[in-house]
Amino acid sequence: MADLILNVDFAPSERPGKKETGNRKHKSFLQRRRTLERRGVLKQKQLPVAQPPPGRGARQKPGPRGRRDKKQEAATRKGPEKPTSIQPKPCPKVNCPASIAQPAATGCPGSKGTGLSSKPKTTAWGTAKRNQKAPSFPPQPTKLVAIDCEMVGTGPGGRTSDLARCSIVGYQGDIMYDQYIRPTAPIVDYRTRWSGIRRQHMVNAIPFGKAQREILRILSGKIVVGHAIYNDFKALKYFHPKALTRDTSKIPLLNRKGGFPENISISLKRLTKELLHKDIQIGKNGHSSVEDARATMELYKVVEAEWEQHLMLNPKQE
Repeated sequence: MADLILNVDFAPSERPGKKETGNRKHKSFLQRRRTLERRGVLKQKQLPVAQPPPGRGARQKPGPRGRRDKKQEAATRKGPEKPTSIQPKPCPKVNCPASIAQPAATGCPGSKGTGLSSKPKTTAWGTAKRNQKAPSFPPQPTKLVAIDCEMVGTGPGGRTSDLARCSIVGYQGDIMYDQYIRPTAPIVDYRTRWSGIRRQHMVNAIPFGKAQREILRILSGKIVVGHAIYNDFKALKYFHPKALTRDTSKIPLLNRKGGFPENISISLKRLTKELLHKDIQIGKNGHSSVEDARATMELYKVVEAEWEQHLMLNPKQE
């Protein structure tokens, strides 16, 4: 059997290339390169590496791994973080009144201001201002008292009126307080004709400071009835809350019932005579503060229901 000899040439065949363009030096370089490739002199690693066009499978070299890269890798392993929503602080379990300034950031309804707690202002009148509340209708008899004071003259010419006696009675006329009081200044005029005060009454009289504390303790939180009561409070160096004061010299309804003009102040003696048919402040022995306080309370009772209803509908009126 005849041997078959095959002559295989593994050298790359020349491809019909495109028409070579360029200058003479470039053509010479290409011819020499092909010759070296056929002879195997030009190795593969020396061939230029074909760079892929940018954007097609190109990989960027990893840069130096720092702390930030490690944190990013850890974050990718744990998964995306859940967004945290900031919840407003709940309103404290206290009442939020309109008159109390609460911080606006707490979410309390109707809250305003800077968040500073509003404290009640302290005044010179002390307990009287803190107890200034609108009385119930009709007022309870235990909450009603009537007061009357007698004054003497001190200072130059005895023209200054100082407290020398104070009487307080309850709703039924019962005596709650009745004391002679020694003024801080020397007495110049006892005014006995009107006050009923004499020198012997000052022997066992109590000091003004002690009497004032005892009286204010009784008046605290009470509805106080009096006639021209401003003068009594002035002698006590004290003023009762307006909402808890009833001045029978300034109640037009009383004047109307007694047949007097409504816009003038009528004396306690005349009102008592016309409405209660009683005579008080008679004789030369002076006034009795207990008698006057009882008469004042009886006059108030004459118009109590009508006047209290009027004040409830007109709270700004005295």
